[in-house]
Amino acid sequence: METYTSEQLIALENKYGAHNYHPLPVVLERGEGVYVWDVEGKKYYDFLSAYSAVNQGHCHPRIVAKGAEQLSKLTLTSRAFYNAELGKYEEFLSKLFDFDKVLPMNSGAEAVETALKIARKWGYEKKGIENDKAVIVVCEGNFHGRTTTIISFSNDEEARKNFNPYTSGFVSIPYGDADALAKVLHDNADNICGFLVEPIQGEAGVNVPPDGYLSACKQLCKDNNVLFIADEIQTGIARTGKMLAIDYENVKADILILGKALSGGAYPVSAVLADDDVMNVIQPGQHGSTYGGNPLACAIAREALQVVLDEKLQENAFELGEFFRAEITKLVDNFSILKSVRGKGLLNALLINDTPESETAWNFCLKLAEKGLLAKPTHGNIIRFAPPLVITKEQIIDCIRIIEETTIEMSN
Repeated sequence: METYTSEQLIALENKYGAHNYHPLPVVLERGEGVYVWDVEGKKYYDFLSAYSAVNQGHCHPRIVAKGAEQLSKLTLTSRAFYNAELGKYEEFLSKLFDFDKVLPMNSGAEAVETALKIARKWGYEKKGIENDKAVIVVCEGNFHGRTTTIISFSNDEEARKNFNPYTSGFVSIPYGDADALAKVLHDNADNICGFLVEPIQGEAGVNVPPDGYLSACKQLCKDNNVLFIADEIQTGIARTGKMLAIDYENVKADILILGKALSGGAYPVSAVLADDDVMNVIQPGQHGSTYGGNPLACAIAREALQVVLDEKLQENAFELGEFFRAEITKLVDNFSILKSVRGKGLLNALLINDTPESETAWNFCLKLAEKGLLAKPTHGNIIRFAPPLVITKEQIIDCIRIIEETTIEMSN
């Protein structure tokens, strides 16, 4: 069998692949639980979890077994026919998150687009907004995907530049500021159909809003007949120490968007959930996906969610997140290279005391990789730490040791 070195495989990607990513120079071949191995056999802790898609750990045996079982039976029917897995999955998901209906999709960005379409259609058909006047309010610093519509309301110029003309119908307000939402609703509530928000802005650097922000925004939406749309693609499925991050404030979204860990990283699966009064605006022929709701995805996702429940990953994320932040805070207090740590559960960020344009965070991550821990900077000087939720206390203590050793070396 032909074997390749990491250097050779990186060269192949650079030559034949589009240059739309800037990965750390590590080539991974195998994963199990919290660990991944490169093609030379070096073992690493994974502290990114594929942007929180592998909350259940790499190649969880129950998810893999369920996928293999379904793979040998039936993988795809399209939605031209019913399949034996979709209804069972929709019932499970609806009951778990307390919604009437599920609209199954594949990628996170597809699910966001779906939610936007539902919100606009609801705005015209239920709220009575004048045609072509519907507005959705979003937040500065958001990341909801990379489709043309979604980047239209991003304020990340790297994501937007030269992809115009942009889709209209969006108003952006500061994140974490309920008064800003109150003002825009006061000025234009009749035309606003939805407020799209991340309970924690993951891609922006794990920005945690002030306590009470989400519940205040939900109340404002309720008072003004506006749909509260929660993008829990990265924060959901136990990542923050609750099944959903909005659970910290006992908020029930009008539209809930899920993805990533919905499948435990085994398959692209996303979903939009809403109650009948919202979801029923979508009728046959108005929205769909060839792969959305396919039997393989449904079987995998149902097992992946059951793993989260059976293994009490929500509780583990909460407890170890508290411990991790407390220990990293000690490092922040003692080393000037570190500025602060923030997060909830096992979605955390370490801010490096340097400019976003500097190479310090990147070099910090290279040093971590040398020592057997994989993490990646976001926005230049912020390092996201998000291990699989199956991590043990002993393992997280070992990872804190690696972070401390790296901090000491980077400080000299």
